[in-house]
Amino acid sequence: MGQLLQHIPQSLQNFLIVALFSMLIGLEQRRHHETEKPKSLLGTDRTFTFIGILGYILYLVDRERLLLYAFGGLAITVFLAVFYIHKVWKEGQPGLTSIVVALITYALAPLVFTQPHWLVLLILITVLVLVEVKDNLIAFSEKIENREFITLAKFLAVAGVILPLTPDTTVVEGLSLTPYKFWLAVVAVSTISYVSYLLRKFVFPEAGLLLTGILGGAYSSTATTFTLSRKGKAGIFGPAKTTSAIILATGMMYLRILLLAFLFNKELASKLAVPFLVLAAASAGIGLFLYRFTKEEPVNSGDKLKEDQRNPLEFRAALLFAFLFVFFVTLTHYVMQYYGDRGLKVLSYIVGVTDIDPFLINLFQQKQTVLLSVAALATVQATISNNVLKLAYSFALGSSTMRKYLAWGFGLIIGLSFLLLIWV
Repeated sequence: MGQLLQHIPQSLQNFLIVALFSMLIGLEQRRHHETEKPKSLLGTDRTFTFIGILGYILYLVDRERLLLYAFGGLAITVFLAVFYIHKVWKEGQPGLTSIVVALITYALAPLVFTQPHWLVLLILITVLVLVEVKDNLIAFSEKIENREFITLAKFLAVAGVILPLTPDTTVVEGLSLTPYKFWLAVVAVSTISYVSYLLRKFVFPEAGLLLTGILGGAYSSTATTFTLSRKGKAGIFGPAKTTSAIILATGMMYLRILLLAFLFNKELASKLAVPFLVLAAASAGIGLFLYRFTKEEPVNSGDKLKEDQRNPLEFRAALLFAFLFVFFVTLTHYVMQYYGDRGLKVLSYIVGVTDIDPFLINLFQQKQTVLLSVAALATVQATISNNVLKLAYSFALGSSTMRKYLAWGFGLIIGLSFLLLIWV
């Protein structure tokens, strides 16, 4: 195929690409407007193909000055403006989508000549998808509350404006805490949690039990365990299937921590990759086994499983994380100063009763002060402690019939974690 293309002039290749892409856009316009009257349409497959070919011709004959291409673009714009005004006056339909798509079609020629073909193809795909999902985007936007946009705007300001300008200088002598490390930790963990939150709320608002466990685990496995345990006690789902979702949430915890480790300390992440991937796979295997090979039906299948998941970008959530991060930076510093590596290992078991992300991110940033092997060991130990906490939560909040499945599932994961301590 490559040898065949070498014998075809580049101009001909570009012409075929422009004509084909223009026709695809026109066909999409035809399909999208198939219910409308022909007289109200700007045009479909042939019209958009001609627009693309016109752009190709005018660009090719005057590539240095581009005067003809510019005049052609101006003429197309004037025509589209007249058409738009007439359509609004005649039919009261102010939509601009077809007008903008026509201008994009006219701009395909210079893109094909000057940009990589993968980029032109990406633009084509984006245009086709956005035209097709109009109704879905409208329905999606109606679900979003105003405060969601405000919160997202604040996050973008913190991540895209404040973070790059934050100094990376030590605030307190002796503590490896800088404003930049602090903000970077907040942005990293909030981003992962926020993606899970958006998927859970907008993409999968009525997710099934397994998907709830998976997405919830990416957000917070402890919070998901708390919520699902209460659902299990209420009898909405059988004890084995509820336990399976809790175990899957724990499996996602390992993947989330591994991702954070790669962001802050790639050497440590490489050391943790094998044990954490093994633990994630084991958790997935246990969870799917409990779900598929236990015969039980939902006690009340008509109930929807809704998770009370707070927006991770809200001020209170960020403030709590910030407090815990600063607290663990200080605590880790003094534990290392007075008790050394042994004290850090003990501390890693203790922090499991809290949110372990602030402690672990601080640990991942201690490249100069903590040995790689010690940091890896402390990370695994913190997850063990956190799993013990989740087991206690689910025992206390869940139904009594869940306990044998919880003890079996978490027992295997915790036992495997202790075995993998030898690896790290």
